[in-house]
Amino acid sequence: MKRTILLNPGPVNITERVRHAMLREDLCHREPEFAQIALDIKERLVKVYPKAAKDYEAILLTGSGTCAVEAMLSTLVPRDGKALVVTNGVYGERMAAMVTAHGKPLEVVTSQWHEAMNLTEVENLLTQDSAITHVIAVHHETTTGRLNDVAKLGKICKHKNVALLLDCVSSFGAEAIEFDAWNLEGCAATANKCLHGVPGISFVLVKRSLFDCRPSAAASVYLDLYPYYKEQQQGYSPFTQAVHVSYALSEALIELEEMGGQIARYRHYHTLAEKNRQGLKQLGIETFLDEQDYSVVLTSFNLPFNTTYEQLHQFLKKHGFVIYAGQGGLKSSIFRIANMG
Repeated sequence: MKRTILLNPGPVNITERVRHAMLREDLCHREPEFAQIALDIKERLVKVYPKAAKDYEAILLTGSGTCAVEAMLSTLVPRDGKALVVTNGVYGERMAAMVTAHGKPLEVVTSQWHEAMNLTEVENLLTQDSAITHVIAVHHETTTGRLNDVAKLGKICKHKNVALLLDCVSSFGAEAIEFDAWNLEGCAATANKCLHGVPGISFVLVKRSLFDCRPSAAASVYLDLYPYYKEQQQGYSPFTQAVHVSYALSEALIELEEMGGQIARYRHYHTLAEKNRQGLKQLGIETFLDEQDYSVVLTSFNLPFNTTYEQLHQFLKKHGFVIYAGQGGLKSSIFRIANMG
């Protein structure tokens, strides 16, 4: 089989173990054998961050990372609450659009895509507006590869007693997540990025106590996390689950544990990121952001002089590598390389 090296931020190259796992028997998702697989996946997901295992529940969804993000926002932001969305890239802006689409009040603190989050403005707004119940942000903003300063944001949320909801789609399994210190009520992620599974399953880690003390705020049937939570106590779901994708995720989580867990994956990605950045710097290709601002997961680079993205992409693809374009106004000026997979 021809092998292309995927340097895009998911879907990722998978191991033969994960690929082979999808060849297991066909199974009805309503059978107890599959329920046991789902329960095992849920348990392994919360153990990726051991401190989360006691107080958080993994809710499995059939869908992309965006599905999990929208389910989290739809379900957890109260209808009589108010959200403060902090944006500095495509994915923060997408979450603001989701909150708006679900008809919930919001404020937005916007920074340019090359800038850090404006935490001073966040703190000021939380001081001025006691109606704000939730702060919403992206942990790793894949638009540029910036690892947002969620530790500082979470500290502000904890001090102000405001819940934090995070898009951790491209950080879960690689970057550190401090659930209690950041006052984290929920975080959304997916199988096919830093966990090295395949597309089709996403999930939300939610503080378990919420399901007993607060009603669902979802204005959706499919994206309401409460029925999932109830049925998944026995390993079932209200809707069809992705059986063979579940096989793959189960195997990928076992591989993650065998390599030493999230900390080991972070170190591995860090090594790859440094090699990429230093290697391209030697070729005269500079990073778009300052190097200290990046996650270990992805780096954005300025396009070489007099070279279009299409030219660079096609040249590398011919040699077995797939890179990723910039988005929006950065489409013609940067390219991105991820270390996932």
